[in-house]
Amino acid sequence: MYSVSPLTYPCEVLNFRLGTEEYGISILKVQELRTYENVTRIANAPDFVKGVVNLRGVIVPIIDMRIRFNTGVPAYDDFTVVVILNIRNRVIGMVVDGVSDVVTLQEDQVRPAPEMGSAVDTDYLMGIGTVDDRMLILLDIDQLLSSSEMGLFDKMAA
Repeated sequence: MYSVSPLTYPCEVLNFRLGTEEYGISILKVQELRTYENVTRIANAPDFVKGVVNLRGVIVPIIDMRIRFNTGVPAYDDFTVVVILNIRNRVIGMVVDGVSDVVTLQEDQVRPAPEMGSAVDTDYLMGIGTVDDRMLILLDIDQLLSSSEMGLFDKMAA
């Protein structure tokens, strides 16, 4: 867990929704936004790995963050968005309920992530951002995707 947010201020974050909660990730990790399209399933993949798509000749794994964060039964509709991320020179697609905007956060708008004890893994939380009356759960997407349960990156390659 970070005692101080690893963000550099001011920082721009892309805001997205999973259920009723709003999350934010560094805009520097985002390559593009796409509509959800059918994927090719991979045998024996975890439930949150929906499959892969061919994105201009690059085979991209698609993970559904709604399943990963257990935010209810995912529905794929016109508002479903795939955020294409470029992390450690790998391209990953992240399915979310919707994308709202990009905001610039100042240091005084970010609070440390709450301590949740050992019952909840919060290693990938950078803090809670506040924008007007909204709270954004700020994710360290690198840490989340290389966590042991996600296993999309080898931690040693960091």
